[in-house]
Amino acid sequence: MTLKHMLTTSLLLGIFAIAGTSMVALTYEGTEARIIDNDYQALLRTLHALVPPDSHDNDIATDTVTVTSKALLGNKKPSTIYLARLKGVPVAAVITAIAPDGYNGAIKLLVAIRYDGSISGVRVLNHRETPGLGDGIEIERSNWIMSFNGLSLNNPDELGWRVKKDGGIFDQFTGATVTPRAVVKAVHHALIYFKQHRDQLFNASAEASAAAQSD
Repeated sequence: MTLKHMLTTSLLLGIFAIAGTSMVALTYEGTEARIIDNDYQALLRTLHALVPPDSHDNDIATDTVTVTSKALLGNKKPSTIYLARLKGVPVAAVITAIAPDGYNGAIKLLVAIRYDGSISGVRVLNHRETPGLGDGIEIERSNWIMSFNGLSLNNPDELGWRVKKDGGIFDQFTGATVTPRAVVKAVHHALIYFKQHRDQLFNASAEASAAAQSD
């Protein structure tokens, strides 16, 4: 093989390598953008299922604060809280909460609480509970999760915030009491957190927004 041939081959290989790398990079960038957008749209659909879009006029998915409360929100890492407002007036907060004591591990929830302290809705984001037993917490599997709608810290009272087996008002699943017990406890704790920090949450977000606008 002549030197000229070797140089030509090396040049061609280099061009193909650059072209291939560029195509992979472009594909990744395009795919990454679509994934981010898909995740955003999925989140927005869930948030709007909990807090109807006609009840607020802000972008609930981006009007957020992050907080840390292992005791009440079940996570030692920061949790995101999504805030809904109408003409600047607080409407509701959607709290990311963790039920750490599920049967097969942690259960991640979104708990939507109106400004007056009543629950607008609850959804399960992630869990590893047993199919056919504990997965009844999913809205796609049963309407059990809807039993929280309209409730608050005072409705029922503290004793009522348990499954029926423990003397409360919430149904348990046949053969699976641990899962609903964990979810009920996590929702109750989210309500307590909201009561303790409601105005701080909305004020912190408003201050952060004002600071961003002034930069």
